[in-house]
Amino acid sequence: MLFATFDSPLGKEWKKSMRAFVFPGQGSQFVGMGKDLYDMSPEARQRFDEANAACGGELLSVMFEGPEEKLRQTSFTQPALLVCSAVLSDALRQRGIEPAVVAGHSLGEYSALYAAGVLEFSEVLQLVLLRAKLMQRAGDERPGAMAAILGLEDDLVRKLCSESSHVVVVANYNSPGQLVISGDKEGVAEVSEKCKAAGARRVLPLPVSGAFHSPLLQEAGQKLAEAIAGMNFRDPQVPIVTNVSAAVRRTKEEIRQDLSQQMTSSVRWTESVQTMVAQGVTEFVEVGPGNVLAGLIKRIHKDAVVHNVGTREQLEKFCG
Repeated sequence: MLFATFDSPLGKEWKKSMRAFVFPGQGSQFVGMGKDLYDMSPEARQRFDEANAACGGELLSVMFEGPEEKLRQTSFTQPALLVCSAVLSDALRQRGIEPAVVAGHSLGEYSALYAAGVLEFSEVLQLVLLRAKLMQRAGDERPGAMAAILGLEDDLVRKLCSESSHVVVVANYNSPGQLVISGDKEGVAEVSEKCKAAGARRVLPLPVSGAFHSPLLQEAGQKLAEAIAGMNFRDPQVPIVTNVSAAVRRTKEEIRQDLSQQMTSSVRWTESVQTMVAQGVTEFVEVGPGNVLAGLIKRIHKDAVVHNVGTREQLEKFCG
C-alpha cells in the first residue's frame, strides 16, 4: 500500500487518502441487522455462515429475527457486530475504498484488527467468542452496573469515582461531556447520585449486567490476555489507533500489548478521534450497524465528514 509522508507528532507514515474506518461496539445492534448483507456475495455468505456455525447455529436467526432480549446477550451481540463490520469492510475494499487508519470502540477494536490485517476472520472470531463468554460469565458471577453521565467535566467525574469506597471507574470517554462509569452496583449508584447533585444534564443507567472496562473484569481480562498471547498477530497493513493508548500503533507487539489490557481499561474514544484528526484525517466511515460513532465524532470534531455504512443500501450509496 502507498503511503505519503509528512511531519506529525505521532510519526511520519500516513496513507494518502485521509479517511478513517471506525467500527462500532455493543449498543449498535438491532434485530434484522445483517439480513440484507447475507446474500450480497458468496464471500459475505461464507462469513455469516462461519460465525453462525461457531455460535452453535443460532446466531443468524437471533440477528435476523430476534428476540431483541436474546440479541442483547453478550454472547450474541459481539459476534453479530463483528461479522457485519467484517463483511462491510471487505465490501468497501473490494470496491476500491481503502482507509488511512482504523479504530474501533471497545468490541469494535476487534473489527478494526481484522480490517487492518492483524488477524484473519477465523482468528478474530475465535477471540471475540472467548471475550463474550468471559464477559458474560463475569457478569453472572459478579454482577455490576454501568451508567452514562452527560454534561459534566471529565475531571469531576473521575474525582467522584476516586472518592467512592466502592469499585467504580470511568469506563468510556465517548465525547466531551459524555462519559460512562462502570463498577459494582453500589459504586455506580453512589457516583450517579453525586453526578446528579453536581449538575449532570442526564444520568442514564445502561441495560447491562457486567461492569465492562472496570477492575471487576480483572480475572476475565487475564484469561483473554493469555489467549491473545497465543494468537498469531501480524503487523497492521494500515495504522490502528487503540482504545487503551489513543495513539497510532504500527506493530503487532504494540497492538497485542494494548489489546491485552483493553477489557479492564478505559475506552479513550475522544482522544482517539482527536489523534486521527491531528494526523490529518478529515473523513470518517462508520463501518457496521447503527450510527452511534458518527454522532460521537461530530461532537468531538464538528468539521468532520462522517458517513454511515451499516446496510447494503448505505454501502451502495456511499460507493456510488
